[in-house]
Amino acid sequence: MMRSILVGILAVMAAGIGFLTFQWYEQQNARKAFGVPFELVDQNGQKITEAAFKGGPRVVFFGFTHCPEVCPTTLFELDGWLDQLSDEGKDIKAYFVSIDPERDTPEVMKTYLGNFSDRITGITGAPDKVAAMAKGFSIYVRKVELDDGGYTMDHTASVLLLDSDGDFFGTIAYEENRDTAVAKLRRLAKEA
Repeated sequence: MMRSILVGILAVMAAGIGFLTFQWYEQQNARKAFGVPFELVDQNGQKITEAAFKGGPRVVFFGFTHCPEVCPTTLFELDGWLDQLSDEGKDIKAYFVSIDPERDTPEVMKTYLGNFSDRITGITGAPDKVAAMAKGFSIYVRKVELDDGGYTMDHTASVLLLDSDGDFFGTIAYEENRDTAVAKLRRLAKEA
């Protein structure tokens, strides 16, 4: 009898420890919201916040208009991927966030993006606010001085995919295979 009581007490203790361990693990690995709150302006000079990244599938690319290769290539490809998806991707909204807001005013962004697509919305704003947003989205950015007195920007070249809650869904790498990129966007459109 005493042995049965002892086994019962040990079983209850083991279950309790297991439950507490599970709760601790869940808290440590709870899904945290991706990115940070922000308040910037779009290419029309209208206020835009993190709310724009919610409510449907979103694609976000950080770059700058004076970029010689990576940014124009990515924007051109992104427009092509969205066109290829046709109605399947009609709910995907795409954003191009300038990491060089000193040169990329809303007017500059509007003109620049007009060369690529009417489906990509430009975002810019005060340099400190843009820097905080980029950091909050884990985007690498570094200003590089040039010998001629000008500068360029080093930055993360991946396209971010966000689900309907604005949470991280994946990336598309620079110069990723077209079929792979379209498949990722198709999955985003279905899941989000």
